[in-house]
Amino acid sequence: MAPAPTRHFLEFDDFSAEEFAHLFARTRWIKERFKRYEVYQPLRDRTLAMVFEKASTRTRVSFEAGMNQLGGIAINLNRNDTQLSRGEPIEDVARVISRMVDVVMIRTFGQELLQRFAAHSRVPVINGLTNEHHPCQILADVYTAIEHRGPIRGRTVAWIGDANNMLTSWLQAAAVLDFRVHVSSPVGYEVNRAALPRAIAERCESFADPKDACRGADIVTTDVWTSMGFEAENDARRQAFADWQVDAAMMRIARPDALFMHCLPAHRGEEVAAEVIDGPQSVVWDEAENRLHAQKALLEYLVCGRVEP
Repeated sequence: MAPAPTRHFLEFDDFSAEEFAHLFARTRWIKERFKRYEVYQPLRDRTLAMVFEKASTRTRVSFEAGMNQLGGIAINLNRNDTQLSRGEPIEDVARVISRMVDVVMIRTFGQELLQRFAAHSRVPVINGLTNEHHPCQILADVYTAIEHRGPIRGRTVAWIGDANNMLTSWLQAAAVLDFRVHVSSPVGYEVNRAALPRAIAERCESFADPKDACRGADIVTTDVWTSMGFEAENDARRQAFADWQVDAAMMRIARPDALFMHCLPAHRGEEVAAEVIDGPQSVVWDEAENRLHAQKALLEYLVCGRVEP
């Protein structure tokens, strides 16, 4: 019998709804134990390699702390720490690193590089962020929504701002977990609806006015106006996105118990008003913490397989 293929988490829809239900249950169980100071170390003597080509705060800390809490160790590798900086093919790097560690997390620019690494890796590979996708953040965001409001199925998420990697992962999550996404972006920064798979397009509705997108939403979420790698566009983006700041007026149009989310870092006074991100509907700090717990559940699943309590 041939061995089962190595599982990776490169995009949100790499997993099924049933698998996410398991991950969310494990996240809750692992978090509760953590809060009770109960040791849980299923990854003792296991090693996570973290490869960073993009700067990071939450991804670095959550993966490194999470791996340590699970009993393993994490090795941090920047591009300049490896032969990648001297032109070694990514396929060769994957072949070598995956013989020495048990799981790899990569935070890089293009999704294509991540896919090439995974194609030549013997161990699971996790997308810590690319220009195109940010599945670990959405894993934590969806868990946070469930933690605060129960099942996300049938809910409405309002995305206000750039049609970036975060939106792509939200849209994939909507198709997998059966909820809707209202999208509002300035002209020139919209989602390309014609390129969306049918299952995603059916759950995505675009609005010219961000207030209309927020109407009746269960979650209102946004991101910085200028993502990493687009800094040269700062001034143009500030002008284009001036009417896309999530403020108290937008939150009042959403459901009375709507949550505000942001993947961080945030720029108060730009994509979000201080009164919103620091207000009672904001769950951004829970989101940030839940990166730790959701990723521990992900690491457990990818390395150990399905674990039942």
